[in-house]
Amino acid sequence: MNECYYDKRMDFFYNKTKTDTADEWTGPQLIGVLCFGTFFCLFIFISNSLVIAAVVKNKRFHFPFYYLLANLAAADFFAGIAYVFLMFNTGPVSKTLTVNRWFLRQGLLDTSLTASLVNLLVIAVERHMSIMRMKIHSNLTKKRVTFLIISIWAIAIFMGAVPTLGWNCLCDITVCSSLAPIYSRSYLVFWSVLNLVVFFIMVVVYIRIYMYVQRKTNVLSSHTSGSISRRRTPVKLMKTVMTVLGAFVVCWTPGLVVLLLDGLNCTDCGIQDVKRWFLLLALLNSVMNPIIYSYKDDEMWATMKRMICCSSEDKSQERRSSRIPSTVLCRSTDISGHYIEDGIIQGTICGKGDLGDKGNS
Repeated sequence: MNECYYDKRMDFFYNKTKTDTADEWTGPQLIGVLCFGTFFCLFIFISNSLVIAAVVKNKRFHFPFYYLLANLAAADFFAGIAYVFLMFNTGPVSKTLTVNRWFLRQGLLDTSLTASLVNLLVIAVERHMSIMRMKIHSNLTKKRVTFLIISIWAIAIFMGAVPTLGWNCLCDITVCSSLAPIYSRSYLVFWSVLNLVVFFIMVVVYIRIYMYVQRKTNVLSSHTSGSISRRRTPVKLMKTVMTVLGAFVVCWTPGLVVLLLDGLNCTDCGIQDVKRWFLLLALLNSVMNPIIYSYKDDEMWATMKRMICCSSEDKSQERRSSRIPSTVLCRSTDISGHYIEDGIIQGTICGKGDLGDKGNS
């Protein structure tokens, strides 16, 4: 029967797995990294809080897609918490940690990644349901969206706790990984392959939806009255979502590949030399998302700007901002080979007269 080492500190496992930590960031290098990480974590907290507040405040965003987008911002906010905890429990401190504290450190990171990943997967399903049914937004009720958000976090917390629940190497140190000295290599293979497969599925789904929307928009453009920008709104929305997904895949894939190589016990891959840089790349993903939201959606940026400036706009400014092409439209219906796109102004459904006025504005 194998002996278990629950009462050991992390230096025991680092030594057993022959993990080279002699080149860990120390002195000025460590201080620079902490300052860099602190700045970006503060930006993550502030910017993602603004995204969540914008969705709550602006009635134009009271749709399933934007609720899920706000939940994605919440996942990024949680990632900021995980990175703060990591910053003060890494480097020379790593070897002094207890097993439970190290599990907590990694569990927070795994939970934040899973929350973002599952949330993007749910958004993909929501986009597929709505676009393929000729609608800009799905018919998900607030109760169903709330249930989905709760489910996302339940799955994320469970996946983050899996190693703590038993899938570790505390009782068999011969299968311990190098990057995560108390994680089993088999778990790293499972974790990285699962995430990479989900990445691939989501990319395929979004490419299929995007191609469908492009084709449908081109076919219907000659039959649809109104401004060109309004006809391109579905494409603009998909570009926003695909940009977020693309940033997520680019930022997280290198780290997952490194974990996979470690799980496969690749001793000549130099994974120790790149691990920290890929972790910083993953940190940048939570920084990029709020920038993407505000850059791609004029209404989101206008709402965030109002909250930052703490100033109220007069009615004329509101009327001008209402004419800014937003990514929020009412559902479209397919009638005799073409559909009519109606906009939403202050949460109310527009009529054909409104479309005519907009087209002439």
